Amino acid sequence: MDWSSILYLAVTIGLFVIFVLIVIHTYSKKRKRKGEIAKYRMLDDD
Repeated sequence: MDWSSILYLAVTIGLFVIFVLIVIHTYSKKRKRKGEIAKYRMLDDD
């Protein structure tokens, strides 16, 4: 493997790890209540 292949693989794995961390952060139990509140707030009349 040459350096460009190794760099491409490292960037791909890095982006995948960032994606997984964003998904875990978004769907964590701590943030679920905050997301639900915002969802129902949109349906309230002003």
